Amino acid sequence: MTMTVDYQYSVNKNYPTYSPTPPPQNTSSSHQMNYNNPGAAAAVATSSSMYNDIEGGQAGGYYGNSSSSMGQSMNHPGYYPNNGFADTNGLNSQNNNFYHPKRKLSLIEQLAMNGTVSPLVPLLGVCFTLCVGVQMFSDNVGLKATLWALFVSIVGMCFSFWLLVWMYRFDEGTEAMQVISDAISEGAEGYFAMQYKTIRNVTLLFSVLLFLLFLGREGGTGPVGPWVMALVTSLTFLVGAGCSALSGYAGMWVSVRANIRVASAARRCYNDALQLCFRGGGFTAVINVSLVVFGICVMMLFFQFFIPELAFAQMPLLLVGYGFGSSLVAMFSQLGGGIYTKGADVGADLVGKVEAGIPEDDPRNPAVIADLVGDNVGDCAGQCADTFESIAAEIMAAMILGGALAEEAKLPANFGVGFVVFPLAVHSMDIVISSVGVMLVRTRRGLPDHGAAPEDALAIMKRAYLVSLLLGVGGFFLLCRLLLYSPVAPDAWKWFCACGVVGLVAAYLFVIITQYYTDYEFSKVRGIAEASLSGPATNVIAGMAVGLESTGAATLVIAGSLCLSYNFGMKSGITSTNGNIAGLFGTAVATMGMLSTAVFVLAMSSFGPIADNAGGIVEMSQQPENVRAITDRLDAVGNVTKANTKGYSVGSAALACFLLFSAFLDEVSLYSGHKFEKVDLAIPEVFVGGLIGSMCVFLFASYAMTAVGKAAQRVVQEVRRQFREIPGILEFRQKPDYRTCVNIVSNTALREMVKPALLAVLAPILVGFVFRHVGQQRGQPLLGAEAVASFMMFSTATGILMALFLNNAGGAWDNAKKYVETGAHGGKNSDAHKAAVCGDTVGDPCKDTAGPSVHVFIKLVSTVTMVVTPLFIDKKSFDVAAGAGAAPIIPGGAGAPPR
Repeated sequence: MTMTVDYQYSVNKNYPTYSPTPPPQNTSSSHQMNYNNPGAAAAVATSSSMYNDIEGGQAGGYYGNSSSSMGQSMNHPGYYPNNGFADTNGLNSQNNNFYHPKRKLSLIEQLAMNGTVSPLVPLLGVCFTLCVGVQMFSDNVGLKATLWALFVSIVGMCFSFWLLVWMYRFDEGTEAMQVISDAISEGAEGYFAMQYKTIRNVTLLFSVLLFLLFLGREGGTGPVGPWVMALVTSLTFLVGAGCSALSGYAGMWVSVRANIRVASAARRCYNDALQLCFRGGGFTAVINVSLVVFGICVMMLFFQFFIPELAFAQMPLLLVGYGFGSSLVAMFSQLGGGIYTKGADVGADLVGKVEAGIPEDDPRNPAVIADLVGDNVGDCAGQCADTFESIAAEIMAAMILGGALAEEAKLPANFGVGFVVFPLAVHSMDIVISSVGVMLVRTRRGLPDHGAAPEDALAIMKRAYLVSLLLGVGGFFLLCRLLLYSPVAPDAWKWFCACGVVGLVAAYLFVIITQYYTDYEFSKVRGIAEASLSGPATNVIAGMAVGLESTGAATLVIAGSLCLSYNFGMKSGITSTNGNIAGLFGTAVATMGMLSTAVFVLAMSSFGPIADNAGGIVEMSQQPENVRAITDRLDAVGNVTKANTKGYSVGSAALACFLLFSAFLDEVSLYSGHKFEKVDLAIPEVFVGGLIGSMCVFLFASYAMTAVGKAAQRVVQEVRRQFREIPGILEFRQKPDYRTCVNIVSNTALREMVKPALLAVLAPILVGFVFRHVGQQRGQPLLGAEAVASFMMFSTATGILMALFLNNAGGAWDNAKKYVETGAHGGKNSDAHKAAVCGDTVGDPCKDTAGPSVHVFIKLVSTVTMVVTPLFIDKKSFDVAAGAGAAPIIPGGAGAPPR
């Protein structure tokens, strides 16, 4: 198919508008789309007309007629057919035709396009029959509960596939839209191929090291001896890493396929665009939490079938490898994606907006494709892996504490199991209630789809979230009554239910606090915008002040939640040899309450990058103003939801790290055979361990910011070079080379993410190992464990405050810029706007790279220490002190000490 196009410049803009030949009626400045007929709309195939003969593989005229002299000079590479987009350094070195609109579809895409959901029915039927059969004929309560959680996770995956089928019913827009979307998709998948190769190599290396670590542990004759423990830890580590990697890839995969459908739907209907955008995020969120529950359930079933001698309450101790695997992958995903997206974004903004004065997502900017790719690999995939890690860590720690409570309180076996499986039940409930909320996101009937006042998307989401929240409160009440009731303490379930409500309220407060400090509807952000009138320096000073102030209210919410939930737990009436175990479990329940609507919150977070990409596609393909108005509205809401969910993530990370710290103390007691309840900061080595923990947070943030700076600097140099050496770019006479910018940020992200990730893994290990040997010389066999516990405490406290500051300061700078762009203080291209853009470029790596990565860092530190606990304990010193060579106490062994 060959379509010849002519172009003309609009009188009001510096953008060219295009008309196919023969031209349709009324095309003097924009196309009149048929919004009720996707086919008719698609007939105007090249409204931005960057290509003329895509199906024929020709990359002839960039703008204008392909036979014009202008088209003859368009031979440098871009993201167009046969130009080898993103083809350097092995991303696709074998394929010179890197992307093509007629790309080969995967099996899942073929099934989705065909609307094939019928195979899911017998699958669900078999799973349901199995669960009912076990319920009727088995006395194993743990097996029953695990199977039901597994069934719900499979239902969640099936629901995700149904959302995909629904999404594929919508068209992919014009030919020009498809060209841009395919470039984004291929760039994202090319980066993931290289990143996951690195992750694969690192995880295989660590699985071998973990195997050797546990194999070389002293003694062990119980049902979980060294060989079994080594195999189980390595296996759970690989499963956790695999599930986390799959969740991140699924988030990116659906995002790059939803963006074009949202852009196309915006030509016809606001409600369709909104639903597509949110359900694309819903797919990501549901499959993310389903994978967490699925992976843990499979591991628990594995333990029950292959290690039947091990008590069910002690099985969660074998899951520490799962948490470590998910944390390690989350670190690489969040950090690498953050470096990628912000390196491209900062570089594109500095040269494009500040120096060249062109709008965001303008096709003349050589870094625009890299920027759009970064939204998917950073904001979407990184957030998915982060949420996966938070939920996995919370489930693991809560199950360990639940098992400890059941054993120490000597609860009847059937009732004790409920405390262990309660976290799985809560997140299974989350899959159901949040899926209901996802389906409720739609406009009210009778409201306009186009025009000045379509219904506010944020109000629609809040309405649906409220439904999920109310269902969550009811479901939490029911689960507490079913699983946490015990004749030993008949009212305990009520107090634990109150702990869950504390967590739900804390989650809501975090969103409100974040919105207050980052939304330009409030005075804090408007103050930063006003400071921009004095220049970039005062803008940066005002933003830093807001970020620092924002830590106060959030910290008080965390402190209040921990204290309230701990005391509610202590009032439950459950007593044990370790007097505070009920209080610790209360904090675990509060964390579950905070994360009990994680699916809906993650859907709101994933909504942002999809809307951002859709806006970029619409802008680059030069759609009419009414289409851009819809995508701009969705993009603005997406910025708010991304900022709000960052605050939610920090709060959940704080509570999850407290749980992991408590579980670490319990694990040290188990491996050492001695109570480990206190960390004495008056011991110099212990205090030094904490000081190093705080230092590592700052060092980690420095590495992340430096990486973004390096990537941005290289992008700036490349964009300036292209504007200087290819002057026709800014006049729409020549096309930019998008490929080079993509390669710059890809290679920089892959190279720079390694050093900070190794810091997170190696620092706590070295601290514990060094001070263990110091303790050997002094006769203090737990000195290494105490130093690491101090490292965990200090790094967690410092990391939470650092993440709050970076996230909120960055969000405030971003929205101050957006407030100026609404027309305040001179509007776009004013001096205040240039100052606000400078502040935004400072804030970008804060809120999208360093901030999110810091709270992944503190969770990774906690899971690493739990996995390598045997390294920190000098068992031989205990044996010498006792005058005997007793074997170490291992999970399932006899003589486990009271915790």
